[in-house]
Amino acid sequence: MAERLKLIVLDDDPTGSQTVHSCPLLLRWDAGSLRRGLAHPSPLLFVLANTRALDPEAARERVRDICRALKPLLAEAIDAGWFERWLVVCRGDSTLRGHFPAEAEVVAEELGPFHARLLVPAFLPGGRTTVDGVHLLHGEPVHHSAFACDGLFGYSTSYLPAWVEQKTGSRIPAAAVQQVGLAALEAAAQSAPGLQALVEQLANLEGQPWVAVDAEHPQQLRALGKAVAQLSRDGRRLMAQSAASLINGLVELPAQPLDGQGLTRLRRRSPQGRPLPGLVLVGSHVPLADQQLGRLLQDPACVAIELPVAELARVLEGPAPQEQLGSLELAWLMQLREVCSGEQTPVLFTSRGELQCASAAERRRLGLELAALMARLAAAVAPGLGYVVSKGGITTHTLMADGLHREQVELQGQLMPGLSLVLAGDLPVLTFPGNLGDAQSLWQAWKLMQSAQ
Repeated sequence: MAERLKLIVLDDDPTGSQTVHSCPLLLRWDAGSLRRGLAHPSPLLFVLANTRALDPEAARERVRDICRALKPLLAEAIDAGWFERWLVVCRGDSTLRGHFPAEAEVVAEELGPFHARLLVPAFLPGGRTTVDGVHLLHGEPVHHSAFACDGLFGYSTSYLPAWVEQKTGSRIPAAAVQQVGLAALEAAAQSAPGLQALVEQLANLEGQPWVAVDAEHPQQLRALGKAVAQLSRDGRRLMAQSAASLINGLVELPAQPLDGQGLTRLRRRSPQGRPLPGLVLVGSHVPLADQQLGRLLQDPACVAIELPVAELARVLEGPAPQEQLGSLELAWLMQLREVCSGEQTPVLFTSRGELQCASAAERRRLGLELAALMARLAAAVAPGLGYVVSKGGITTHTLMADGLHREQVELQGQLMPGLSLVLAGDLPVLTFPGNLGDAQSLWQAWKLMQSAQ
């Protein structure tokens, strides 16, 4: 009988479960919620920390709170026989945006120490690969992309050792970052001696170094997962900062129970059996999201409801902001209800472009206020909805946690590569990352959800 493993994923936004299925995604981390998650039969447990929405210190404290709540429960779970071993992954963005290395360092302080920490940003379904230590987006160094210009999490190199040096302010020099290359991974995938060589390479690591791992194909990450499993059985403790694809290498899952068509049939219906209307939310502001939104709004069955960011910022900074915001919110809610009562789909989105704020703290505050506004509006019409498509991590997390007041959601699987559908109660929510797909993808996903008749 195979030894039971629980892989615990601390996810910095709710979209990182985009390669797996049939597991809980926790939106709370009190002892009861964590205990239920650890007892779940899935080998996976995601804790949606939403730390990318926070400032660095708040992100550290949130991860610390999660780890301190989790630690005694891990021993309890092993004693109860729920699993024999556990591994922890900090799931982060495959385009290298996030609080690195802060979150992983807190995990090491609270749940470590670890012999080594793996850095594996590859997300293969989204065209994010790593070759010779260079992280690529569809074959181009990712620092050439718009994602590297992020106002909060920008960077200027795609060479992962140099990226680590940059993100740590030279506290960890590039020369101190170890590497696992494609040749070693391919050899490990092809033969037992190759796998043993990879195990020995990782076993010789001491002092929690960062190890940048290449990846171009799933079998390479499966080989890495076998090596990590063997090391774990031998008492060697590793953790990882990774994108979604490593999770598939660490845990073997059966086929997704529902295919794409099966997922669309989760759309809720009226008591008379008619499909209820959908709602699309777009909070993400990366250029790709702008393109996707533009294509979606070309469809005459979609109706635009725009939240003007500059006006909202002035309202929030002015006198009596709650009164003024309440009046605006009521008008948008009436628009939503009117569209939902017809045959079209409302598309609720924040105005495009990135508003210049006086500070990073002000930008984060505005982003959270906008996400909360969208969540309140969506929650107000949610009882009459058949589904929600939510684009953007902060938007989606706020919708599920604060708008719909869910303690957890159940991941069903992927409607399209990288696009996960979860059930918030019985409401299907398609979680759509800001950085995924091409100009057609949002429209295509909406069309699929609309196809359920």
